[in-house]
Amino acid sequence: MYFSEKQLKREPWNKGKLVGQKLPLKQEHIWAIRTRLEMAGKLRDLALFNLALDSKLRGCDLVKLMVRDIARNSEVMVRAQVIQQKTQHPVIFEITRKTRETIANWIESRSLSSLEYLFPSRSKLGEHITTRHYGRIVKNWVTSIDLDPSAYGTHSMRRTKASIIYKQTKNLRAVQILLGHTSLESTVRYLGVEVDDALELAQNIEI
Repeated sequence: MYFSEKQLKREPWNKGKLVGQKLPLKQEHIWAIRTRLEMAGKLRDLALFNLALDSKLRGCDLVKLMVRDIARNSEVMVRAQVIQQKTQHPVIFEITRKTRETIANWIESRSLSSLEYLFPSRSKLGEHITTRHYGRIVKNWVTSIDLDPSAYGTHSMRRTKASIIYKQTKNLRAVQILLGHTSLESTVRYLGVEVDDALELAQNIEI
Protein backbone atom coordinates (compact mmCIF):
# COMPACT_ATOMS: atom_id res chain seq x y z
CA MET A 1 0.00 0.00 0.00
CA TYR A 2 1.39 3.40 -0.99
CA PHE A 3 1.31 6.36 1.41
CA SER A 4 2.05 9.88 0.26
CA GLU A 5 4.52 12.06 2.13
CA LYS A 6 1.61 14.16 3.44
CA GLN A 7 -0.13 11.05 4.81
CA LEU A 8 3.04 9.86 6.50
CA LYS A 9 3.50 13.21 8.22
CA ARG A 10 -0.15 13.50 9.28
CA GLU A 11 -0.44 13.58 13.05
CA PRO A 12 -3.13 11.62 14.91
CA TRP A 13 -6.32 13.67 15.36
CA ASN A 14 -6.13 13.23 19.14
CA LYS A 15 -2.48 14.15 19.61
CA GLY A 16 -2.17 16.56 22.52
CA LYS A 17 -5.90 16.43 23.21
CA LEU A 18 -7.76 15.06 26.19
CA VAL A 19 -9.91 12.25 24.82
CA GLY A 20 -13.03 11.09 26.60
CA GLN A 21 -15.91 12.66 28.47
CA LYS A 22 -15.61 16.27 29.44
CA LEU A 23 -15.42 16.95 33.15
CA PRO A 24 -18.40 18.44 35.00
CA LEU A 25 -17.86 21.72 36.82
CA LYS A 26 -17.49 21.67 40.58
CA GLN A 27 -19.52 23.91 42.88
CA GLU A 28 -16.61 26.29 43.36
CA HIS A 29 -16.19 26.57 39.60
CA ILE A 30 -19.85 27.49 39.21
CA TRP A 31 -19.59 30.23 41.82
CA ALA A 32 -16.38 31.58 40.31
CA ILE A 33 -17.72 31.77 36.75
CA ARG A 34 -21.06 33.19 37.84
CA THR A 35 -19.36 35.87 39.95
CA ARG A 36 -17.15 36.95 37.04
CA LEU A 37 -20.10 37.19 34.67
CA GLU A 38 -22.12 39.19 37.20
CA MET A 39 -19.26 41.61 37.85
CA ALA A 40 -18.71 42.07 34.11
CA GLY A 41 -22.42 42.71 33.54
CA LYS A 42 -22.63 40.04 30.83
CA LEU A 43 -26.38 39.47 30.83
CA ARG A 44 -26.48 37.06 27.91
CA ASP A 45 -23.63 34.89 29.15
CA LEU A 46 -25.07 34.84 32.66
CA ALA A 47 -28.49 33.75 31.39
CA LEU A 48 -26.89 31.17 29.09
CA PHE A 49 -24.64 29.82 31.85
CA ASN A 50 -27.43 29.48 34.40
CA LEU A 51 -29.90 27.96 31.94
CA ALA A 52 -27.31 25.49 30.62
CA LEU A 53 -26.78 24.22 34.15
CA ASP A 54 -30.48 24.04 35.03
CA SER A 55 -31.74 22.57 31.76
CA LYS A 56 -29.02 19.93 31.35
CA LEU A 57 -29.70 20.18 27.62
CA ARG A 58 -27.32 19.24 24.85
CA GLY A 59 -25.80 22.25 23.15
CA CYS A 60 -27.82 21.68 19.97
CA ASP A 61 -31.06 21.92 21.97
CA LEU A 62 -29.97 24.78 24.19
CA VAL A 63 -29.03 27.20 21.40
CA LYS A 64 -32.35 26.60 19.60
CA LEU A 65 -34.54 27.55 22.55
CA MET A 66 -37.05 30.25 21.76
CA VAL A 67 -38.42 32.73 24.26
CA ARG A 68 -41.82 31.02 24.14
CA ASP A 69 -40.19 27.73 25.21
CA ILE A 70 -39.34 29.08 28.64
CA ALA A 71 -41.54 32.16 29.15
CA ARG A 72 -45.22 33.04 29.01
CA ASN A 73 -46.40 36.65 28.92
CA SER A 74 -42.87 37.85 29.77
CA GLU A 75 -42.79 35.63 32.87
CA VAL A 76 -40.16 32.89 32.92
CA MET A 77 -41.64 29.50 33.78
CA VAL A 78 -40.60 27.34 36.72
CA ARG A 79 -40.59 24.28 34.48
CA ALA A 80 -40.21 23.90 30.74
CA GLN A 81 -40.37 21.06 28.24
CA VAL A 82 -38.58 20.62 24.92
CA ILE A 83 -38.24 17.86 22.33
CA GLN A 84 -34.65 16.67 22.16
CA GLN A 85 -33.13 16.78 18.70
CA LYS A 86 -31.09 13.60 19.19
CA THR A 87 -33.81 11.32 20.57
CA GLN A 88 -37.00 13.15 19.54
CA HIS A 89 -38.22 12.51 23.08
CA PRO A 90 -39.51 15.28 25.38
CA VAL A 91 -37.55 16.28 28.44
CA ILE A 92 -38.75 18.48 31.29
CA PHE A 93 -36.37 20.70 33.23
CA GLU A 94 -36.64 23.06 36.16
CA ILE A 95 -35.66 26.71 36.01
CA THR A 96 -34.47 27.91 39.40
CA ARG A 97 -35.17 31.35 40.81
CA LYS A 98 -31.71 32.76 40.07
CA THR A 99 -31.89 31.50 36.51
CA ARG A 100 -35.38 32.91 36.01
CA GLU A 101 -34.16 36.32 37.17
CA THR A 102 -31.16 36.36 34.83
CA ILE A 103 -33.24 35.19 31.86
CA ALA A 104 -35.90 37.82 32.55
CA ASN A 105 -33.20 40.51 32.68
CA TRP A 106 -31.74 39.28 29.40
CA ILE A 107 -35.10 39.17 27.62
CA GLU A 108 -35.96 42.67 28.83
CA SER A 109 -32.57 44.09 27.85
CA ARG A 110 -33.00 42.88 24.26
CA SER A 111 -36.78 43.34 24.09
CA LEU A 112 -37.07 39.79 22.79
CA SER A 113 -40.50 38.65 21.60
CA SER A 114 -41.94 35.19 22.26
CA LEU A 115 -41.22 34.11 18.68
CA GLU A 116 -37.55 35.04 18.79
CA TYR A 117 -34.64 32.83 19.73
CA LEU A 118 -33.60 33.24 23.35
CA PHE A 119 -29.96 33.54 22.33
CA PRO A 120 -30.00 35.22 18.91
CA SER A 121 -26.97 35.44 16.67
CA ARG A 122 -25.26 38.79 16.61
CA SER A 123 -24.13 38.36 13.01
CA LYS A 124 -27.11 36.66 11.31
CA LEU A 125 -30.50 38.27 11.69
CA GLY A 126 -33.21 35.83 12.71
CA GLU A 127 -30.77 33.05 13.57
CA HIS A 128 -29.62 31.64 16.92
CA ILE A 129 -26.04 31.30 18.10
CA THR A 130 -24.40 28.18 16.72
CA THR A 131 -23.25 25.21 18.77
CA ARG A 132 -19.70 26.09 17.74
CA HIS A 133 -20.15 29.61 19.08
CA TYR A 134 -21.59 28.16 22.28
CA GLY A 135 -18.51 25.98 22.55
CA ARG A 136 -16.26 29.04 22.30
CA ILE A 137 -18.30 30.77 24.99
CA VAL A 138 -17.90 27.79 27.33
CA LYS A 139 -14.16 27.78 26.62
CA ASN A 140 -13.99 31.44 27.63
CA TRP A 141 -15.84 30.66 30.87
CA VAL A 142 -13.50 27.90 31.96
CA THR A 143 -10.31 29.69 30.96
CA SER A 144 -11.44 32.77 32.90
CA ILE A 145 -11.03 30.75 36.10
CA ASP A 146 -7.82 29.04 34.97
CA LEU A 147 -9.29 25.64 34.11
CA ASP A 148 -7.84 23.55 31.28
CA PRO A 149 -10.14 24.18 28.28
CA SER A 150 -9.25 20.77 26.81
CA ALA A 151 -10.85 19.08 29.83
CA TYR A 152 -14.15 20.98 29.65
CA GLY A 153 -16.72 21.69 26.98
CA THR A 154 -20.42 22.11 26.30
CA HIS A 155 -21.09 18.62 27.69
CA SER A 156 -19.55 19.80 30.96
CA MET A 157 -22.54 22.11 31.29
CA ARG A 158 -24.94 19.21 30.64
CA ARG A 159 -23.19 16.90 33.09
CA THR A 160 -22.61 19.35 35.95
CA LYS A 161 -25.97 19.45 37.74
CA ALA A 162 -26.67 15.81 36.93
CA SER A 163 -23.39 14.82 38.57
CA ILE A 164 -24.09 16.93 41.63
CA ILE A 165 -27.59 15.46 41.98
CA TYR A 166 -26.25 11.93 41.72
CA LYS A 167 -23.49 12.50 44.27
CA GLN A 168 -26.00 13.92 46.75
CA THR A 169 -28.81 11.40 46.20
CA LYS A 170 -27.34 8.33 44.42
CA ASN A 171 -30.68 8.27 42.56
CA LEU A 172 -29.81 7.13 39.05
CA ARG A 173 -33.42 6.92 37.92
CA ALA A 174 -34.00 10.58 38.78
CA VAL A 175 -30.88 11.60 36.86
CA GLN A 176 -31.97 9.47 33.90
CA ILE A 177 -35.28 11.34 33.75
CA LEU A 178 -33.61 14.73 34.09
CA LEU A 179 -31.15 14.00 31.27
CA GLY A 180 -33.84 12.53 29.05
CA HIS A 181 -31.97 9.26 28.57
CA THR A 182 -33.97 6.35 27.18
CA SER A 183 -32.13 3.76 29.28
CA LEU A 184 -30.56 3.61 32.72
CA GLU A 185 -27.45 2.07 31.18
CA SER A 186 -26.91 5.24 29.17
CA THR A 187 -27.03 7.30 32.36
CA VAL A 188 -24.56 4.98 34.09
CA ARG A 189 -22.11 5.30 31.20
CA TYR A 190 -22.67 9.04 30.88
CA LEU A 191 -21.95 9.77 34.53
CA GLY A 192 -19.25 7.12 34.86
CA VAL A 193 -20.79 6.30 38.23
CA GLU A 194 -19.54 2.73 38.37
CA VAL A 195 -15.96 3.93 38.16
CA ASP A 196 -16.52 6.77 40.62
CA ASP A 197 -18.28 4.52 43.12
CA ALA A 198 -15.56 1.88 42.88
CA LEU A 199 -12.83 4.45 43.51
CA GLU A 200 -14.78 5.95 46.41
CA LEU A 201 -15.13 2.52 48.01
CA ALA A 202 -11.43 1.83 47.55
CA GLN A 203 -10.46 5.14 49.14
CA ASN A 204 -12.48 4.33 52.25
CA ILE A 205 -10.85 0.96 52.81
CA GLU A 206 -7.43 0.76 54.44
CA ILE A 207 -5.42 -2.45 54.54
